[in-house]
Amino acid sequence: MIESINPATGAVSALIPLHSAAAVDATLSDAVAAQRAWAHQSVEHRCALLYRLAAVLRKNLSAYARRITAEMGKPLAEAESEIEKSAVTCEFYANHAAQFLADQPVASNATRSAVVFDPLGVVLAIMPWNYPFWQFIRFAAPALAAGNGAILKHANNVPECALALEAAFLEAGAPRGLVGTVLIDAADVAAIIADPRIAALTLTGSTAVGKLVAAQAGSVLKKQVLELGGSDPFIVLKDADVDAAARTAVKARFSNTGQSCISAKRFIVDQTIADTFSAAFCEHASRLKVGDPMASGTDIGPLARANLRDALHDQVQRSLAAGATLVLGGHALQPEGCEHGFFYAPTILDHVTPDMATAMEETFGPAAAILRVADEAEAIRLANATEFGLGAALWTRDVERGARLARQIDAGAVFINGMVASDARLPFGGIKQSGYGRELGDYGIREFTNIKSVWVGPAR
Repeated sequence: MIESINPATGAVSALIPLHSAAAVDATLSDAVAAQRAWAHQSVEHRCALLYRLAAVLRKNLSAYARRITAEMGKPLAEAESEIEKSAVTCEFYANHAAQFLADQPVASNATRSAVVFDPLGVVLAIMPWNYPFWQFIRFAAPALAAGNGAILKHANNVPECALALEAAFLEAGAPRGLVGTVLIDAADVAAIIADPRIAALTLTGSTAVGKLVAAQAGSVLKKQVLELGGSDPFIVLKDADVDAAARTAVKARFSNTGQSCISAKRFIVDQTIADTFSAAFCEHASRLKVGDPMASGTDIGPLARANLRDALHDQVQRSLAAGATLVLGGHALQPEGCEHGFFYAPTILDHVTPDMATAMEETFGPAAAILRVADEAEAIRLANATEFGLGAALWTRDVERGARLARQIDAGAVFINGMVASDARLPFGGIKQSGYGRELGDYGIREFTNIKSVWVGPAR
């Protein structure tokens, strides 16, 4: 059985049976049959499904958002935004897939030659709990538009979200079996990866799990896209608009209760403005309301699991013991009406050094680390002094300087005078221990295609 636990109360809200081996086998077989037929449909036909799916998501927005909040704890307003973003992404690919997948003529010594994009087959999607709808939709919308099928293996703390997603595709008119869900233990995933009915896989999760899954997929030579951990730097240079940077820093660190791979985690600030930035960051963060995520006005909900809260507190305590200064928070909370939930106070540490836990490790929750630097050269050096390479933000009034420095930062995305965010129009992914491959944009839709060269000689 899978327990669905409400992280705001600690109570078990549902018990969901695991799928049997026979049920998983049937799901895979149904997916293969549906995908073979789907691959022969026109791109326009496939995109019509995405338009309908966007409508289904919006029609059921309130119910889906409440399900997200009940299972993983994000504030309800953020859950509603997640559903809307998923709908927008469906419409983006419905509008652009034909263009992205169009044959590309190539001049050669042939009568005619081109690059074409054929679907790979059924793709296994191993998805996390932190954005339970969006993470799957951002993969599934382009993958289905390209002619693939999808099997969802969701995180086991959001089983009802997984079943709701499968039902949403059916309500939108997807062929039965094209999008399937398997509710299984983590130990059973390797067998599905090895199954010849799975053509490729995508994973969003921790670096440790990514390494394990990559090894399993590599042993059977299957294509992977891995979007893994991050310790994103948020660089504030001495000529930055400090208050604007501090206000944005609050959203960049504390949205989704800080539980995002692209949350800003290390705030690397020029020492000449560090006191001003730290004070402004603290002032804006201190206004955040922690409480029942279903209640209007709540900014910070619980962490998704008790062990995540405990791990974050351990990182904070180790950093303090090593000499960091506590500016805000630094403790668990028990908001009224949620005394058994997994809450942690918005936390800011200053005078953090690169060897401290909150700088060296990925922090997945509402805790920010401020590192002070002498100049831009040290800022870039510290930004790159991590095993991760997902996103980065850089603040400066000199945008040309920002563009120059962006090329020196090891990351899949650099946002100048803004916060890192995913956008269907832009490719998304990382380097180093943050993974490989890209989602979103035109690059993302081609990840699960056979990029095939077709050479045509003269008729004989």
